[in-house]
Amino acid sequence: MSAIVYQTNKKTGIKYAYESQSYWDKEKKQSRAKRKCIGKVDPVTGQIVPTRKRKSPATQVTITHSARYFYGATYLLTVLEKCWVSLLT
Repeated sequence: MSAIVYQTNKKTGIKYAYESQSYWDKEKKQSRAKRKCIGKVDPVTGQIVPTRKRKSPATQVTITHSARYFYGATYLLTVLEKCWVSLLT
């Protein structure tokens, strides 16, 4: 279960909103929290203003196939020779 936690920066006085996700740490045998910054809190309206744009899953590009081929100088010279021979004939 996640909750919204508010925290004020003591140096700047800006209030930030965080999404807090609680989980159980098996090694230390105690609860922990993972926090992700949502944005700043507007002092006038009290609404959360996002600090940065988040990519939506629809705009992300999925790579289906990737290939990389390595050829040496011998392959290159062989191909050039075939092209040269075909131009001469």
